[in-house]
Amino acid sequence: DKDEKHPQAHVDIYEKQLVPFGLVRFGVAPDHPEVKNVINTFTQTARSARCAFRGNVVVGRDVAVPELRAAYHAVVLSYGAEDHRALEIPGEELPGVFSARAFVGWYNGLPENRELAPDLSCDTAVILGQGNVALDVARILLTPPEHLEKTDITEAALGVLRQSRVKTVWIVGRRGPLQVAFTIKELREMIQLPGTRPILDPADFLGLQDRIKDVPRPRKRLTELLLRTATEKPGTEDAARQAPASRAWGLRFFRSPQQVLPSPDGRRAAGIRLAVTRLEGVGEAARAVPTGDTEDLPCGLVLSSVGYKSRPIDPSVPFDPKLGVIPNMEGRVVDVPGLYCSGWVKRGPTGVIATTMTDSFLTGQMLLQDLKAGLLPPGPRPGYAAIEALLSSRGVQPVSFSDWEKLDAEEVSRGKGAGKPREKLLDPQEMLGLLGR
Repeated sequence: DKDEKHPQAHVDIYEKQLVPFGLVRFGVAPDHPEVKNVINTFTQTARSARCAFRGNVVVGRDVAVPELRAAYHAVVLSYGAEDHRALEIPGEELPGVFSARAFVGWYNGLPENRELAPDLSCDTAVILGQGNVALDVARILLTPPEHLEKTDITEAALGVLRQSRVKTVWIVGRRGPLQVAFTIKELREMIQLPGTRPILDPADFLGLQDRIKDVPRPRKRLTELLLRTATEKPGTEDAARQAPASRAWGLRFFRSPQQVLPSPDGRRAAGIRLAVTRLEGVGEAARAVPTGDTEDLPCGLVLSSVGYKSRPIDPSVPFDPKLGVIPNMEGRVVDVPGLYCSGWVKRGPTGVIATTMTDSFLTGQMLLQDLKAGLLPPGPRPGYAAIEALLSSRGVQPVSFSDWEKLDAEEVSRGKGAGKPREKLLDPQEMLGLLGR
């Protein structure tokens, strides 16, 4: 449970899922295979004689954090933000309303979301939130299914997407074009999506040209691309691609969800009531405040992508429910010597994989500094030997990295016939069965 540039260090990685790679496997979109190349680096690390993977172990349930702290010199918590932020509006519980997190888990083969079965028989979907996850979901909903056939999307999800009747996706944000959270690469992919045209209202972009002179370069380039797409006539290439477009996506700004509207029989979502907002303040710090006006948008599918939050893992670990993080100083958990944290549970749920990676290196450096300074417990610690006995007495069956390599080979061979990199296994019982458990 620790990572160190240290020639004698032994690292055990505990993971709740049976399989490794977390967000790279279950979060990164199937049509972004290049982002998954980091798996090769992870695999090299995991094959080291001084590193061990212990999957199918839920820390906080199967083993407590104090038990880990007693067995190791140091423990690092890097379990991220697995909850979605709720909308907390009436109608959120209606069929047809999903968190983007669950929807992503469904098409990416996260076992807990395999029964999701979203109904895509409507013609309009609304995504609440304007971050990269919102664009991922919009892109998967609108990409021609034949373009996804050679990815590692699950066969079940591909089947549902083939039957989809969704033609229009609205991506709704409570603030304006200068506050969108997605990045330029994801926006460019949306603009270039085959058979799909963007719907941007030029009125939303009035006066922006003058206001972007002073903003940081990445934000400036992003806003310029939005401006061009909204105001210029498409070039020959774009026009040719958009002419036969049967599908469309659009950005709606200054709208905040107020209520999911039910169908006449009250059985499912049929629309969403949005409060019209205006901005107070400028730039990144601007806040959306309701003007009192509302607007109803008919839709049969609502996906909320308004952020993530971490859960507390164990009563012994301090947790700040307001910020959704473990209180820490540069990765050192406050008042708990030998306990560290990294990633979203350390900094909050913002930033891309690279941000989190850099952040994890920093936590690793702090741990090493503390080791050098003699701040970690002296003397030998039993490590996994002690935990293995506990898990065994509790009927928990850990999955090793070589176990994973068997499952990996099975997934790859199941994908081969269809020309896919793999067909993910979705059922933990089936996985344990394949491992002869």
